[in-house]
Amino acid sequence: MTVIVLTNCPVGLRGFLTRWLLEISPGVFLGSPSTRIRDLLWAEVREYAGQGRALLAYQTDNEQGYAFETHDHTWHPTAHEGLTLIHRPSNRAPQAGSAGADVPRQGWSKASKRRRFGGGR
Repeated sequence: MTVIVLTNCPVGLRGFLTRWLLEISPGVFLGSPSTRIRDLLWAEVREYAGQGRALLAYQTDNEQGYAFETHDHTWHPTAHEGLTLIHRPSNRAPQAGSAGADVPRQGWSKASKRRRFGGGR
């Protein structure tokens, strides 16, 4: 079983993939091509994706039973102790102050700060 997911890719690429795979939802292709055909399809997707993103997932003989590859995604597959995991970049901004300390954010009302941080009169 092979699944290819396209996001923001040219319409011609979608038409090309429908020669071998079934488009079950816009940009989601499903099928059972041979390994050789799957690799050729993935090479074409990577070449013609343009500004779009692509994801390939397929069944294989490993601990997880599947493998996946990405093209122009911010999330990347990472090998960890024999398993393939997704590495997602952190969107969190570093907190001001010491680690673990609650620091009031600007814009909070004085009453809200007193309730949260226990400020008396």
